[in-house]
Amino acid sequence: MKERKLGAIILAAGQGKRMQVDGINKVTMHLDNKPIIAHIVHFMKGISIDTIVVVIGHAKESVMQTLEKENVIFAEQKERLGTGHALQVGVDVLPEDVTDVFVVYGDDAVFYNSKHIPVMKQLFDEQLSSNAAFTFLTIEQENPAGLGRIVRDEKGNLQAIIESKDATEEQLKIKEINPGCFVFSTEFLRTYLPKVAPSPVTGEYYLTSLIDLAIQDKLEVKTVKGGHMAWRGVNTKEELEEAERLFAELKD
Repeated sequence: MKERKLGAIILAAGQGKRMQVDGINKVTMHLDNKPIIAHIVHFMKGISIDTIVVVIGHAKESVMQTLEKENVIFAEQKERLGTGHALQVGVDVLPEDVTDVFVVYGDDAVFYNSKHIPVMKQLFDEQLSSNAAFTFLTIEQENPAGLGRIVRDEKGNLQAIIESKDATEEQLKIKEINPGCFVFSTEFLRTYLPKVAPSPVTGEYYLTSLIDLAIQDKLEVKTVKGGHMAWRGVNTKEELEEAERLFAELKD
């Protein structure tokens, strides 16, 4: 049996229009006196992930400069066609010996720190000890407005992730959400990423479409419940200020 090896892909190609900064990618902005993307890379290295791919695009030079001493692999998304397309760009440069890949976004993953190592270990163990297509983290949020809800059946089995704008009133009451923290089988990604269809609304390819495809084909998909974890998106200057406050609380 092939030995399992874990790598990582950080999706950091987006323009981040809502942050309203020119000439740099928002992941290079500082949080607690260190670039957001550097926090994420250092966390991954701290949990012994050595093969790290960073998908770059918008203001790519700012990201490459920020990480020039970090020994990461850069993959350029020349056309921004959504998170599914960005993941494909990252998978294309993954070394062949990587069997499973930890995938996060280049902003909100900044909140993962040493306190989260037990839940991350559980996430990795669930994936690496199974034949699951992928395993992903879910967390609870008191105010989950705008976030994808985890929909389960009566037995607690995963049925879907429903985006907020598509959710029914009943589904909007769900507090379990998807923070975008996945461990995928690379074999699954190489087979299924080409099957992801573009959104009829935006024309973009979404990473979360992989969940629908896996469920549709009755593949095993696992979840690990992280409970009430400190986490938030960092998309605007206001959210960056809120993230700074949250970061300070986490250190106390």
